[in-house]
Amino acid sequence: MKRFWYLLIAFCLVLAVGVLGYRYLSQKVTPAVPLPVPSQEKNSVDSSQEAAAGASETGVQPEEREKIPAPDFTAYDAEGNPVKLSDQLGTVPVVLNFWASWCPPCRMEMPHFDKVASEYGSDVLRFLMVDMVGTSGSYTETREKAQAYLEEEGFTFPVWFDEDQDALMTYGISAFPTTFFIDAQGNVEGYYPGAMTEETLRLFLRELYGL
Repeated sequence: MKRFWYLLIAFCLVLAVGVLGYRYLSQKVTPAVPLPVPSQEKNSVDSSQEAAAGASETGVQPEEREKIPAPDFTAYDAEGNPVKLSDQLGTVPVVLNFWASWCPPCRMEMPHFDKVASEYGSDVLRFLMVDMVGTSGSYTETREKAQAYLEEEGFTFPVWFDEDQDALMTYGISAFPTTFFIDAQGNVEGYYPGAMTEETLRLFLRELYGL
């Protein structure tokens, strides 16, 4: 009987730690503002993905959405130098993508991001592809594995490496890929969980930034 009570107490402690951890991560970053899915996209996005992408069911219009400053974090560039998100904000819109090379959906969408990034250029639209170093899928992500994949594919967009997992903790990332859209003033406009097709990416850019 004592063993039963010990196991019950241990289970309650684990549950309590999990709840507290969730609340802590939830407070680290304010959820992205609901983002209406463009009408052309509604037929091709399933109900669960539409809800996760922030499809508005409340009638909130873009001009009524509260401005949420994008939380800052520090990562490392290809040369190993520390870089801060805040240094990239305030001039042009930013597409912030969290990915890992072991993630098949990430690999599916990467060519679309690279194509659009090359098309617009950083003076019009800035892409920041943050590699989630230390996460585990088919294997543990490392800078070396990510760089090998990038070189193999020939991608040219800027890539940062979240070696301290500061970005992951700050944005509460639990699934890959996840993309945040930040306006030219540095405010989060919305987000999209899961792999994006080129069509979906362009619809969001047109909806949010008129591109």
